[in-house]
Amino acid sequence: MSDLLSTMSASISGMSAQAARLRLTSENIANADTPGYRRKLIPFEQVTDGAGAVRTGAVHLDTSNLERVYEPSHPMAGEDGYYEGSNVNLMIEIADAREAQRSYEANLRMFDQARQMKSSLLELLRR
Repeated sequence: MSDLLSTMSASISGMSAQAARLRLTSENIANADTPGYRRKLIPFEQVTDGAGAVRTGAVHLDTSNLERVYEPSHPMAGEDGYYEGSNVNLMIEIADAREAQRSYEANLRMFDQARQMKSSLLELLRR
């Protein structure tokens, strides 16, 4: 029974981590056109309790170069007509969002399967 509970715990932690990843991906997409915005990243760390659970680490900013945009009429443009855009690549963000969604769904299915197995086991023990 404790194996089923640790499986459920691991799947819950996975869903929580993927939800945080999806939230940050949504923020990145929303700010793709914001000048000076740096893409946010969140690492996953394995919890050392042996149950296979994960947790999210500290959010950090992508250190890649910001895109230089030529638009002389922009209020943030310098003497040369350029300003710094964001370093968000929409294709990468959409792919990350899709991966996070599918990972969330896989953890949800794993949780549901463990819940069904636990219910079946309790039903057998009642007989």
